[in-house]
Amino acid sequence: MSRADTVRFRHSQAILVAAIVAFLGALPLATARWWLLWVLLIPLAIGLWAWRAGTDADARELRLRALLGQRRVPWARVAELAADPRGRAVARLDDGETLVLPAVRAADLPRLVSATGQELPESAR
Repeated sequence: MSRADTVRFRHSQAILVAAIVAFLGALPLATARWWLLWVLLIPLAIGLWAWRAGTDADARELRLRALLGQRRVPWARVAELAADPRGRAVARLDDGETLVLPAVRAADLPRLVSATGQELPESAR
């Protein structure tokens, strides 16, 4: 699949901007003493998470991305896509496992299904 056929869901870029502001705000504290340099790691980790974490979907699979890793789930293993009470999208797998899809909201489910190349019935829209 080409990258153009992949639907990407990411967290708000405002999180990344906030992490940059926090990094700049932490600079005076971190440079005051050498043992305070670890303070810079917190906004850096949040910024990397905001840039990387999310869900990618194409006709073959779902890819759930986190700060340090990713999990690939073929569509054949997905038994159901639904929304939880908090409005997040979840995928129930054929073995009963439930996965929260990062950065995918309940309102995004039609776009997620369209990535498979299938259409939702009119009653589900």
